[in-house]
Amino acid sequence: MAPDPDSADSAGRLAAEVDVAVRDRLDPAELAGVLELIQAVADADQVSPVSEHVLLHLRHGGDRQARNLLARAAGRLVGYAHLDVTDLVAGPSAEFAVHPGYRRRGVGTALVARLEEASPDGRLRLWAHGRHADAGALARRRGYAQERVLWQLRRSLLSELPKASLPAGIRLRPFAAGKDERAWVELNNRAFASHPDQGGWTVTDLLVREAEPWFEPTGFLLAERVADGSLAGFHWTKVHGGSEGEHDHGPIGEVYVLGVDPSARGTGLGAALTAAGLRHLRGLGLSQVMLYVDESNASAVRLYERLGFARWDVDVQYRRAARTESESD
Repeated sequence: MAPDPDSADSAGRLAAEVDVAVRDRLDPAELAGVLELIQAVADADQVSPVSEHVLLHLRHGGDRQARNLLARAAGRLVGYAHLDVTDLVAGPSAEFAVHPGYRRRGVGTALVARLEEASPDGRLRLWAHGRHADAGALARRRGYAQERVLWQLRRSLLSELPKASLPAGIRLRPFAAGKDERAWVELNNRAFASHPDQGGWTVTDLLVREAEPWFEPTGFLLAERVADGSLAGFHWTKVHGGSEGEHDHGPIGEVYVLGVDPSARGTGLGAALTAAGLRHLRGLGLSQVMLYVDESNASAVRLYERLGFARWDVDVQYRRAARTESESD
């Protein structure tokens, strides 16, 4: 969610002129316009207004159960929202972006109102990417409360890297595409059994990411048991920027996903995997590395801070419990 504080005097001028259309699928022209809008917002705010999950769905044809909301003013695309209705337990979630030249003019409010209408039962979760007080103010005005905080941590790769040895009986090797998919998915789903985003992956979810231009198996490190070759953990690294062509900054490494099998926890494998991934990223000539972690995951936050990471930015999820009585009339 990108900021859109909607000041009272200007909101009325444009809000009546904003038309919000709901699409199940986007045609090529609509998709190109949405990606251009997302890039304009990312350039202005230095953070993407939508998550990787949304970008992947857009680039690969979209989620058939998702809804795409297009806000236009005088025929121009000025806002976009993605509504995910697949989580029947937690409820629908949405992310949206408002063109930098059309903020404080009611576009964000119009999008959120239409998202609420399109939500099957009135429940809705909104993600705000980056530290934007205006986005939080818009959410609160619509009756949302903060529910989840996702921290972005960073550290330099030019300073001394942590030293951590692999537990006895464990060796590292790179991911082998076409061979390791099923075993990795099973490990991932054990490691993140209760995680709202990383748990419940399928082989198809993994294959979609393998098809991305940033995927590099040499940076996807697997920890396997010497005795039987079974997987005990992994550190999947990623590189943003540079030749990827989607960012206006130099390349930066990411601890994309770090997972340890429940049976291997407490052995020091997590720290050893992290250190190995950092050495790999530094070996690529990178100077910085980032990662995302839930604020509520205190043990992971402590691990990363011990390894030299510090808080850089934050994403916030807001929730509205249910449609109010006046809205259902």
